[in-house]
Formats: sequence, C-alpha cells, structure tokens
Amino acid sequence: MKFLGYTLGDPNAPIGPPDPDVYERMSAFIAEATKAGVLLATGGLASPDEAIKVTYHDGEYSVLDGPFTEAKELIGGWALMECRDEAEAVEWTKRFLGVVGEGESTIREVYGG
Repeated sequence: MKFLGYTLGDPNAPIGPPDPDVYERMSAFIAEATKAGVLLATGGLASPDEAIKVTYHDGEYSVLDGPFTEAKELIGGWALMECRDEAEAVEWTKRFLGVVGEGESTIREVYGG
C-alpha cells in the first residue's frame, strides 16, 4: 500500500537552512527508510508565490500564475511511502517526527499506481 505523508508549513514564516544536527539525523533516517524499501520519494514544495493554477470549466482552460490569496494551510514537505499497512505508515511517520521535533504530519493512502 502506498501512503503520502505531508507536513504543513507556515506561509508567513521564512524558510532558512536546516540545523546541521537535524540535517544529519534526517539524512540517516532517509537512508534507512530508503534501504528498508519504505521511502519511495520525498521533497519540499516551492513557495505559493511560484505556484501555477490550471482550471478547466465549461470546456475552457485557464492558467494563472501566483501569488494567490493567502492559504490557511500550506503543504511544506512530503514523503511517498510503500508500507504493508496503515500501522506501518504511522510508525515511520512517528520516527520522522522524532527526527524533526515538534510538528504534525498527515498520512493519506494513495489509490492506484
């Protein structure tokens, strides 16, 4: 089963370089999760100022460049995981949060593919 885990960021907080200790622990965690076959892909998302919206309505497409109206929730980073079940996805997510410290991560099953 595939699961997408993601964290929310603060759209008003500047994103600086990671703390060297956290970076080192995260690198080790990513290597372990990849070797275990759990972590398929991971990444962060660009600022909403760089976003592009594509809309389809009444047979017409429109493309609009950001920035957009301020969002209350902003996806910061994400990880695509291959796990036996939801419980395993929760355990890996707990380990991830243990590395980054305080925070919250949402897990959603990915259907198909």
